Amino acid sequence: MGLEMTFMLIGGLGLFLFGIRFMSEGLRRVSGERLKNILALLTKNRVIALAVGSGVTALIQSSSAMTVMLIGFVNAGLLTLKQAIPVVLGANIGTTFTAWIVSALAVFKITHYALPAVGIGFLAMTISRRPNIKQWGEVVFGFGVLFVGIGFMKDAFEPLESSQQIQNVMVNFSRYPILGVIVGAVITMLLQSSSATIAMVQLLAFRGLIDFPSAIPLILGDNIGTTITAQLAAIRGSTSARRVAWAHSLFNVFGTAYMLVFVYLGLYHRVIEAIVPGELGSKTIMVHIALSHSVFNCFNALVFLPITGWLQKAVEGIIKADPDAISVEPQYLEKHLLETPVLALEQSKKEIVRMLRIAKSALRDSFNLFFGEKWTLAGKVERKEEAVDNLQAEITRYMINISMEEMDHEEAEKIPVFIHSVNDIERIADHAENIVELAERKIDQKLSFSDEARAELDKMISVVFDMTDEVIEGLESGDTVHAKRALNYENRLNRLQIELRQSHVERLSYRKCNMLAGLVFLDFVDYLEKIGDHLSNIAQGLQGGLRWD
Repeated sequence: MGLEMTFMLIGGLGLFLFGIRFMSEGLRRVSGERLKNILALLTKNRVIALAVGSGVTALIQSSSAMTVMLIGFVNAGLLTLKQAIPVVLGANIGTTFTAWIVSALAVFKITHYALPAVGIGFLAMTISRRPNIKQWGEVVFGFGVLFVGIGFMKDAFEPLESSQQIQNVMVNFSRYPILGVIVGAVITMLLQSSSATIAMVQLLAFRGLIDFPSAIPLILGDNIGTTITAQLAAIRGSTSARRVAWAHSLFNVFGTAYMLVFVYLGLYHRVIEAIVPGELGSKTIMVHIALSHSVFNCFNALVFLPITGWLQKAVEGIIKADPDAISVEPQYLEKHLLETPVLALEQSKKEIVRMLRIAKSALRDSFNLFFGEKWTLAGKVERKEEAVDNLQAEITRYMINISMEEMDHEEAEKIPVFIHSVNDIERIADHAENIVELAERKIDQKLSFSDEARAELDKMISVVFDMTDEVIEGLESGDTVHAKRALNYENRLNRLQIELRQSHVERLSYRKCNMLAGLVFLDFVDYLEKIGDHLSNIAQGLQGGLRWD
């Protein structure tokens, strides 16, 4: 392979990937929050979920992006594993749309319009002041760059048409389809794009470098390789998120395994050739490849759709439940109790207490990370903060539903107190993440605290935990005595903040403390005081004469 051809291939591939990503991002911005709403609302029925996954993936042009998005939704508690699996099946169908776009190259010489598309898209992005026009400009620009890249790759493959080595590889792929599957999977894993692999296979076939039967194993392997992106995205995710990634992998691995039987028998390529009208040639082979990609994913989705329950059990067997995992889903918000506001409010109280316990646990992990420098705790804090965020949304929604029911004045007064308490707890969890960021600064800059400074922070942390325990006791019992004690702790925190600031200034003046470490110290003290403020807000709500029991 000559140097010029290598540069053209690498550059064309880079432009193709850049164009796909730019176009996808533009389409996602145009669609906005509608994608999230569609996924959240239309996944109750698995057939509809399949269609939604297919349509959204065709829109954003990436099954990997779709699966990563699903992992994010599952992490946030917006979707369950059961709801997500049919969407994953649909995502595999939607991703085949890119191959059909590339197939247009052989019929319409679409590369002729690539540069004008780049120019028009760039002008729309830079000149227009309307966000919607800018976003559509990104779509057109990405579309143009995508085909500029394809043009370079097509030209780069031209010298290979007379290569005997390529002919030998083609023969091996035809003789040993499993080899083609492995090569297709590895290339897709390296490129992180199934669309790029399919485009390269189509262009190789268009140039006559591989025949249609040799291309099919590469396409099957491509479907396995594309699952690596979701696996990487789920590494630090929840148990359910990792199960979604494994569902994506198992679906494609099992599908490829049984489809290889038809490939070895020579039936697969014959079926595709029978469907596409006309003789197989350079003008139609790209369409044949696009259709074979679509047939595999559509057929595989139809096979697995009735047995999504089995697929769910399989991934649950592979990824065991973590006994220490925090469930992001509500445990006490029973919808059937909404018609009985007194009981519904009692359930809400239990969920709020659980939410505060999770926030307290996140704080403890962030403190241990700050002083113990255990990086694994950063992921735990993040997951707990996500759980608190989701509970905030769920409890607030539940409160709104309760408010629509008939209730007496005393019960009605509890609702705004509950909602304000939930918001304060969410801010406490946010401060846990802020302390994680402080820990990262401390560790990256190799900062250390004096024994005196460490002792002062330990003292303030102890007060924060004592105050949290009093608030939890107050929430559970409705006894205002605990609220009064919590407010007393708040006064102690305010005094400690002033004292610690003064002692810090003294250490600086005697050069007992590093300036950068001192800044981190002051930020830590301020975060502890702010946590106390939020706990105080909850305690004041309790002390306002509103009993929770």
